[in-house]
Amino acid sequence: MGYAGYAPGNKVADALTPLQQALRSLPLDKALETLELLEKITRNVVRNPGEEKFRSIKLTNAKIAEAVTDAPAMVDVLQEMGWVKEDEVLVLPPSVRLAHEVHVVGLIDTKDHYKKEIENEKRNQSRTAKMSDENKDQLKRAELDRKEKDAEGPITQGSVAKKLGDGPNIMRAGDVGIGKSSGG
Repeated sequence: MGYAGYAPGNKVADALTPLQQALRSLPLDKALETLELLEKITRNVVRNPGEEKFRSIKLTNAKIAEAVTDAPAMVDVLQEMGWVKEDEVLVLPPSVRLAHEVHVVGLIDTKDHYKKEIENEKRNQSRTAKMSDENKDQLKRAELDRKEKDAEGPITQGSVAKKLGDGPNIMRAGDVGIGKSSGG
């Protein structure tokens, strides 16, 4: 038995950092392209921390503008990394150092997360396409039931026992003649 009663290999998930939360707020359909661009920008800054050309991003640049239009949360991600918005330019102050272990690895982990999410989405779509109409109706009814239960709110009182009668109404096999020998 492992530490604190957990079996070896079972880790309790850590809470997401603000950077991870910002990275996971990107839209699913544009996430991988946006993450590729963010990774390229971040790797350039990590490799060349003193070069000013890598420490500023013009939001009017065609490629950057397209990425921001497709995923407005990209600016939030950059600001979470330490970039500061000044008019139409994002600038990384000299006091901010991006670390490969934190920022680049975080982007790679997030790309893996989105790849799994995209795969799950494809799997769900193929399952839905394969379902018969009857199964789709059952799934819709189950979803409506789930929503109805959620709308009722939490259960605040427990069940109450009801009196069923004046005693046990048990019929045994011998009462109906099963298992009794009639002597034959």
